[in-house]
This record gives sequence, structure tokens and C-alpha cells, in this order.
Amino acid sequence: MAAKNTAGRMKGVLALLLAFGPALLLVMIGTRGCEHKFKELDDYGKVVDYSFTDARGKKFSSKNFKKNVVLITTLQTSCPDTCAISFWHLNQHIFRIAKDAKDKTGSLRIISFVTDGEGNPVEDVSIVEEMIKDQVNEYDPDVWYIASGDARPLYDMESNGQTLLEQGDEFFGGEAFQERMLLLDKQNHLRMVHNGNSEGAVRRMKEHVALLQKQYDKEAAKKK
Repeated sequence: MAAKNTAGRMKGVLALLLAFGPALLLVMIGTRGCEHKFKELDDYGKVVDYSFTDARGKKFSSKNFKKNVVLITTLQTSCPDTCAISFWHLNQHIFRIAKDAKDKTGSLRIISFVTDGEGNPVEDVSIVEEMIKDQVNEYDPDVWYIASGDARPLYDMESNGQTLLEQGDEFFGGEAFQERMLLLDKQNHLRMVHNGNSEGAVRRMKEHVALLQKQYDKEAAKKK
């Protein structure tokens, strides 16, 4: 009787293996050495090397940001919080995350070139810095740089017959670049462009910043 029960159990186990064995094998193969896949951003090529002086009078260039992902924007002296870039959303959705991850691999730095509203560089950026200090909780000038310098060369790029230096009455101050955010990787290559004058666009840029940082996290994990 015991032998019959043992034989019955063996038949049951064999039946389960025959039914589910191939699926279990595929799961085991698929999970061994499995690598998480995620979308990598397109590379639109290297932008020009840039330089600027921040609100503290310190001089910087693109060489200072080789360890960082960089977000380029503009701000205007006439209405820095409401003009070409949605300042409040940039603060809430991007700066706060950048500040919290300041020391992380590929951490984000924001560089906002101050213009006069017509796209021209402004030498004295203290007015904009004071506004940011008033409106941004725990503002960190080593994460968000208020820059005096010419931003136009950074936007002098063309893709699919379109240039980032478009002009027209539909753009703030007649200059499209003032409304646009550029996402640069550690090699100073352009990886994403978004308008910065709406919450939806700022949120999308936040997602693309995260994708680029995941790429660097993945590379760092491989080295370890």
C-alpha cells in the first residue's frame, strides 16, 4: 500500500514537471544575469564649450561639469519668475531633486543664463539671484548657478532642418531659445530639448533627467 502511495506521488510530481518544467526553465534562464532595460536618450552631438560668471563672481566653464548632468535655461531680469521659463515648476520639480542628490554620480546642475528679455546677456545678475533666494527654499548656488554669459552659442544647433535659434513674435522677446531647456550629459552632448514655459514640459524634462542618470548608475554598477 505504501509503495502504491509513493508511486502515486511520484507520478504527480512528474506530471507537474512535465506541465510547468519548460516555463520554470525559461524563468530561470531569463532571470540569470538579467539586465534591466530602459530607454536611453538620443545623442544630438556636442554643444560648444561654454563659460560664465556666477552671481558670486566665480568663473566657470563646461570643464567644471564633467561629472555632472547639466540643465541649461535662461531667466530674465524683467520678470525672472514669470517670463520665458516656468520658474516655480523648475524649482519644485527639478531643483529640489537636484539638491537632494547633489553628491550622487552624474548629479544634476542647473545653469540659468540671465538675459535682458531680448536674448542678450546681462552682466549684473544680482537682481535675479536675490529673487531666487527669496523664493527658493534652501537655495544652493552650487547646484543652481545664476550665470552671466552669452547663452546663444549653446543653442546654435540644427536638427531636421530646425534651429534652436528660431525667431518670431510667438516667442518671448522674439527669441525661441529663451523658452527652451537643454539637457547636457557629462560629455557636454545635447540629449534633450524641451520648452520650459509649462508644467507639463518641465515634468517631461524631469523624467529625461532621471533616464540619463539611470544610464550613469548602470555604468557605475558595471565598473564595481
